Amino acid sequence: MTDPGNLIWDVLRGGWRVAALKTMVDLDCAAHLSEGPLSVSELASRCGAHGPSLGRVLRTLAAIGVVETVGQDTYALTESGAMLAADSPRSLRSAVIANTDPTMSYAMTELTETVRTGRSAFVERYGVLYDYLATDPELARVFNDFMTGRAVPMAEGVASLYDFSGIGTLMDVGGGRGHILAAALRANPGLRGVLFELPHVLPDAREAFASWNLSDRCDFVTGDFFTSVPAGADAYLMGSVIHNWDDADALRILKVVRSAMAEDGRLLLVEIVVPDDDSAHFGKDLDMRMLGLFGQGRERSRSEHTTLIEKAGMRVTNVIPLPWNASLIEATPI
Repeated sequence: MTDPGNLIWDVLRGGWRVAALKTMVDLDCAAHLSEGPLSVSELASRCGAHGPSLGRVLRTLAAIGVVETVGQDTYALTESGAMLAADSPRSLRSAVIANTDPTMSYAMTELTETVRTGRSAFVERYGVLYDYLATDPELARVFNDFMTGRAVPMAEGVASLYDFSGIGTLMDVGGGRGHILAAALRANPGLRGVLFELPHVLPDAREAFASWNLSDRCDFVTGDFFTSVPAGADAYLMGSVIHNWDDADALRILKVVRSAMAEDGRLLLVEIVVPDDDSAHFGKDLDMRMLGLFGQGRERSRSEHTTLIEKAGMRVTNVIPLPWNASLIEATPI
């Protein structure tokens, strides 16, 4: 018979594994191992680490598949471990750094206080996350790299899995640098884009679109999606926007977008959709991070998304699974 306590221990040991993963990233082990297998002593020498201690970390990481033993006290990167190198095309190095940074971790260590009061302990101490990042350029760089690494596979999924036929102009509302919009433009040569963002965001977006050779196919418009969104697009895209807000503010945003839509327009939401039942899902775990960092920002289930969309005067017409545990929710006016 399985010991019911095993479940609790499995959760607790996750924190120990995270510490080992953080150590590997902090010492930049993946960069050294990317050149080929190394003995513990050689890797420790290159990383400036204590050999026996590093060996214990590597033993733990080998057990979970980040590295593998290829000889006596000698390790090589696995396919997953290679993603911890900064130059990996799908690098997750910034994801580890951003999620283990002491300031960001405060949101998790003080989650009890957030739940007790209903106010984010992180916000109470540091202010709104995006405002705080403006005061810490290095953390902001890492966080932006993390968000980009997350956005790229979702963007490629949207571009390859959604049928954009019948859409002439796609407006990306609050799209940041516009990764999803750019992927859609690359996959659909006849499509034109509009990136709608706050004034301080657009310079970086313009630079990105220029580097992607897409500037001539995209217009850049400043504004605030709580106030108004330009009319005239055939479809309105919002990627990972609604989950940043509580239900009241999310509904405000959706109503503003709905007011700009034509009766035959489409809304495309890229969000995590968690199951309505008790089944395990990445989004349910991520929701703890959202709760800690933002307080009222949240990951929602299909029924919760549907309720918000219907209150905004639209109906869900399709839900398409995407990479990175996300989904594309298509909705049209009622």
